[in-house]
Amino acid sequence: MSDTEPGLDVRVQRRLGDLADFGADAAYTVSLGIDAYLADSPHGRVLRNNGRHILVQVATVAEKLPDDFTAAHHQIDWVAIGRMRNLIAHHYDKVDDQLVFSALQRRIPDLLNRLGLAD
Repeated sequence: MSDTEPGLDVRVQRRLGDLADFGADAAYTVSLGIDAYLADSPHGRVLRNNGRHILVQVATVAEKLPDDFTAAHHQIDWVAIGRMRNLIAHHYDKVDDQLVFSALQRRIPDLLNRLGLAD
């Protein structure tokens, strides 16, 4: 499925395009490496903030997808995506940045694969 698949609502197509863009952002962030991501430096802090923000954006898009779309993709753990967002947004002081990096590295590409949005 591409983000312009016929039959999909224009809003769904736009949201899938947004997910693909966020996936590219996640891939770029991961490409900089875990050491840079976890570095105790301004650069590391910016990367960690970026990684967290990407996950919040993904969850925000996911919660706006229509119920019939998410039901058709029942193999995706939509609830877990929302829980990660809530953890980051409301309990930022308890976020494990290695877990965030892992989500950027593994879960976001898996989500894109399952939605047919991977390159």
